[in-house]
Amino acid sequence: MLASRVEVNETVSNFLGQRKEQSERMNNRMRDNPKVSISIPLYNEEQVLPELLRRSLAVLDELPGGPHEMVCVNDGSSDRTLELLKAAAAEDSRVVVVSFSRNFGHQAAFSAALEHATGDAVVLMDGDLQDTPESIPQLLEKYQQGYDVVYVVRVNRKEGPVLKFCYYMFYHVIAVLADIRLPRGAGDFCLMSRRVVDEVNATPEHNRYLRGLRSWVGFRQIGVEVERAERAAGETKYNLRRLFGLAFDGIFSFSAMPLRAATFVGGLAVLLSFCVAAYALYGKFFLNSPQGFTALIVSVTFFAGVQLIVLGVIGEYIGRIYEETKGRPRYIVEEVVRLSES
Repeated sequence: MLASRVEVNETVSNFLGQRKEQSERMNNRMRDNPKVSISIPLYNEEQVLPELLRRSLAVLDELPGGPHEMVCVNDGSSDRTLELLKAAAAEDSRVVVVSFSRNFGHQAAFSAALEHATGDAVVLMDGDLQDTPESIPQLLEKYQQGYDVVYVVRVNRKEGPVLKFCYYMFYHVIAVLADIRLPRGAGDFCLMSRRVVDEVNATPEHNRYLRGLRSWVGFRQIGVEVERAERAAGETKYNLRRLFGLAFDGIFSFSAMPLRAATFVGGLAVLLSFCVAAYALYGKFFLNSPQGFTALIVSVTFFAGVQLIVLGVIGEYIGRIYEETKGRPRYIVEEVVRLSES
């Protein structure tokens, strides 16, 4: 009886060992010659799209492995972006077009691009050519060295001084507040392995901050410095309002620090109110001087402002909880266009 158990254990051990070796060999093949998916969200980019397609497909032509693909998500464009994408998909089987029913936003388009990408290595990049397709082989080198996330650290940005300052402050603030380590200066431009993409796709949250999600997933990650190019054509779709919205998504999705800060500010306000009350009592009984109207107005205004700030912070979290509980999809796809379907 004991001998049979030993034989069974040896058989199971040998089987598991063979499966592990097969998995390692398959993983090595995927690392050496991966199928690459370039995933790009697009919103009213008809001016830059022809150059984007030309340069991106030229990069795919030079990559080993494959068959590679380029997943382009039309985020409800009102210009000829979708028309140009369909024409490209009709000529090149590597171009896959995912078109939304309306504009759902930058992060939703990135999410759709990830969910429709089928590659072993998935590259996320913006469609304005500030993220240069020619940098993709540099990211693949790190992927082949065993890294699951290769994110781009932007250097020599070409934006104006106001935007540069806003970006600088945002990266430093979120690095301090976030509960996880978020690399400073890292944008959406990155390469992720298939297992990282699968884990990110499995996260159910509605208000997504993909830069934070890829850090939260873990695995081996490394940054690569790449010079930030100028926009090739057209105008940026990220105005200050949208930039602040993205910043709030990052802060409120990965940090409870604003709630703790609100508690701290509330405690500080109470302490100050005791000080003001003590001074008022001292003035009444020992200085025989009536307290002025200005002091009263300043105190009331200050404490009312503190209360509104605290309520606003709590409201941000409650609003995000409300969005999650509705259970609506992050986006709606109107059509998917491939050459094989034409």
